[in-house]
Amino acid sequence: MQPAGVISQLGRYWVKSMRGESLPSAKLTLHGIEGDRSYAFVQAASRSSFPWLTARELPELVCYRAIARQGKADEAEITVVTPSGKTFPVASDDLRLELEARSGRNIYLLHDYRGSFDAAPLSLIGRQSAARIAEETGTQEDPWRFRPNLVIDLQSGIPFDELNWVGRIFRVGDTARIAITRSDRRCMIITLDPKTGKPSPNVLRSVAQQHEQCAGIYATVLTAGELHPGDPLLPER
Repeated sequence: MQPAGVISQLGRYWVKSMRGESLPSAKLTLHGIEGDRSYAFVQAASRSSFPWLTARELPELVCYRAIARQGKADEAEITVVTPSGKTFPVASDDLRLELEARSGRNIYLLHDYRGSFDAAPLSLIGRQSAARIAEETGTQEDPWRFRPNLVIDLQSGIPFDELNWVGRIFRVGDTARIAITRSDRRCMIITLDPKTGKPSPNVLRSVAQQHEQCAGIYATVLTAGELHPGDPLLPER
């Protein structure tokens, strides 16, 4: 059986909307990659179904870097390095007060081991898709702009071919199985450079006008397992 693609990079985001980290391997649970989005800051006054403080409200949030000390994901001690170089424990009042001052919103920290996700616990994008968007917009190629858990080197080599996977089931690595549930309709966060937070509005404009606002896909986990770069995605149906 020919793979539909191969994992080229793995990513985890300890705190929702903060900078992610590249992983040499990842434990995939039924809730997604272990530790992914397990922390999120919530707008205290919000009554919407999307109450989190994200880069929509505070673009520089993508420049805050969450780091875990050694240990199991559910026991890891998370610290956050701010753009100015200050370091705070994720649960510290000092970090919360800084984010409140910068965002103009009252917030509190939510710790949920199941993760605070937008649409599904796993997000994927084709490496070729990210490269095509960079080419179309004159921006630096960087798949982390799209905040994926898995960057996939597409077997077909065709940008956006992953959008055709919706409704299919794949085996990944030795034991993991995932179901592709929907395409990822993009918002303004993809306009932000993941290293600097500088916006490039033409990125979202290009995705909206040329790709029906979709780049990448969402998935749910059917069977847990260990993931590594180089693991193939083998279609079951």
